[in-house]
Amino acid sequence: MKKGLIIVTILFMLTPLLSACWNQKELTDLAFVMALGIDKGKDKKFKLSFQLVNPGNVSTGQGSGGGQGLPIAVYRSTGDTITEAARNATKKVSRRLYYAHTNVVVISEKIAKTDLLYILDALDRDPEFRTTTEMVIARGCTAEEIVTTLTILDRLPVNKITKQLKASQAMLGENMSVTIDDYLSALVSKGKQPFLNGYSLIGIKSKAKKAENLQKTTTDAFLSSDGLAIFHDGKLLGWVDNNKARGIVWIQNKLKSTDIVIPWKEEKRALVVAPIRSKTNISVHFVNQKPVINIAINSEGWISEANTVIDLNNPVIIGKIDKLVEKEISRQILDSVQAAQKLKSDIFGFGDKVHITNPVLWKKFQGNWDEEFASLKVNVTTDFYVRREGIRTLPFWSSMGK
Repeated sequence: MKKGLIIVTILFMLTPLLSACWNQKELTDLAFVMALGIDKGKDKKFKLSFQLVNPGNVSTGQGSGGGQGLPIAVYRSTGDTITEAARNATKKVSRRLYYAHTNVVVISEKIAKTDLLYILDALDRDPEFRTTTEMVIARGCTAEEIVTTLTILDRLPVNKITKQLKASQAMLGENMSVTIDDYLSALVSKGKQPFLNGYSLIGIKSKAKKAENLQKTTTDAFLSSDGLAIFHDGKLLGWVDNNKARGIVWIQNKLKSTDIVIPWKEEKRALVVAPIRSKTNISVHFVNQKPVINIAINSEGWISEANTVIDLNNPVIIGKIDKLVEKEISRQILDSVQAAQKLKSDIFGFGDKVHITNPVLWKKFQGNWDEEFASLKVNVTTDFYVRREGIRTLPFWSSMGK
């Protein structure tokens, strides 16, 4: 009897915890922050821009019930800390800011050069904020301008950024997904430095946030990915663009596809080859107690353009094309390494490789790794194979006799 009474008492005490609504939040009481912009304030240290979704205006099409207004609303607030600035926003927003769906954090160049470390703890510590959120640098503009720009293809501008970064990584290879987690992991590492994607506002900036920007087939202003931002100890050092940015992505083993232009005889831009699969391996060996980095790239692809007379049925010619592509890939990789060495920022994680390979020698280099990295010898070997020539072998130039 006594035992049964104890069980009943325990169950009675646990009943409130079994309720499904003990911590419920009504959707009408929440403001979903889709993107967060962080700029340098004037009087206050930080200026935040919150891109909030207008749910009723996002859906489009017949029968969807979507409104005719703008899909987002942007509110701004300032503060000496990120927490203060975020809470000051409640003076303007009628709902509680909700960060669980925040997909992008945009940082201004001024913040990236001086105060980035002062915002990372707030983003990492908040249990509601996902550290899988993309982090990008506003290049040549403010973070607010990125957050307030309206886009025509994607109703939510934040989706434009996340989708475009994935598309660039898949087809061009000059960008790759970098989350808050990725940045922090590189930041606290002894043998690796972080980098982030750059994003720019192209066109007439004053029209980017106006509704008329959505009513044209070619907008007056649009968002575009723009290079990779290189950091050292949490501070922005410089930028890497185009093929050098591509080489960085390639070394990270994140490149999915791109275009490689190679010459053929007198034509400088005769052939375009598109990799379809690629794998990068990095190893370390030591010469006279000095580390030497070996980068091995194995890739295969297809010929996407042939703007000259060439017999793609000939295995000998295909073999020559393979060698030309290998040479060009190796050149781009070395250019990327030299660009990072010039900035003395080991964004590739070569130091981590040295540490894993020889922990004893790493202790010798660890305190002065920046200088060691700047003069580090790097070897690149590339194996490339053309697997397909498209839907035709001989280009039409052959029939024209050109």
